Amino acid sequence: MVDAKYNDLRERLKSYGSCLVAYSGGVDSVFLAWVAHDVLGERALAVIADTPSLPRRELAEALELGKRYGFPVRVVKTAEFENPQYLANPNNRCYFCKFELFTELAPLARQEGFAVIAYGENASDLGDHRPGAVAASEFQVRAPLKEVGLTKSEIRALSARLGLPTADKPQMACLSSRIPYGEAVTVEKLRMIEEAEYLLRDAGFYDVRVRHHELKGPEGGVRHLARIEVGSEELPRFLGNGVGAKIAAGMRALGYAHVTVDLEGYRRGSMNEAPLALKMPAT
Repeated sequence: MVDAKYNDLRERLKSYGSCLVAYSGGVDSVFLAWVAHDVLGERALAVIADTPSLPRRELAEALELGKRYGFPVRVVKTAEFENPQYLANPNNRCYFCKFELFTELAPLARQEGFAVIAYGENASDLGDHRPGAVAASEFQVRAPLKEVGLTKSEIRALSARLGLPTADKPQMACLSSRIPYGEAVTVEKLRMIEEAEYLLRDAGFYDVRVRHHELKGPEGGVRHLARIEVGSEELPRFLGNGVGAKIAAGMRALGYAHVTVDLEGYRRGSMNEAPLALKMPAT
């Protein structure tokens, strides 16, 4: 079944004739970029957006992977941080991000003769909160992994078979996803989140998120709260032997007034759950 899907993917990419791949360095886009280059050669190009919501290490690793595996990678700048709708952080924030990305990629594809733009949405994303898919449809961007029915676990298995180091890479999402909807996205917050997550990854934690919350005081001031999520099986290590206390001290040095740990552990899309506090009607 997986082999049939993989062969279908290769045939689909071949039918494009040429392809520009929206690339991020994650599991799906690395796999797609590698296969597209293997099938189409120089008629495939991976393009990555250099944006404040992409960690610097992720950008460097994504570029290094292209060099190591021989597929070309182009870097572009996108303008979502000039878009007040994106910065306001509504629950369809991803739409504005993808809209700005495809606004850059569409003319690039036309100018350089790439027939199709593709991105790494897969079959496991069906039913998830994916406003970026709306922007993709508006720009007629293809999702070949989803179209052939490849799931995330199948993409990981195929990546391992191909020798791609991203086969067991942790699930990633842009740094803006760490900020609750309705709280403004700023470059300052993203740098705090990025450095806070480095502390956890450098300590050996695999599934990592630092959710960034604002606490507004009665006099109008704002304090930053870090809500740490690590994999549920990693929680005992975080809570033992002073590990958590050391990480908390490092996060306070970054500007967090409060550092907490979510006892439910890492959950994909936890920011789509109910807000931390609901306003109760006056009595």
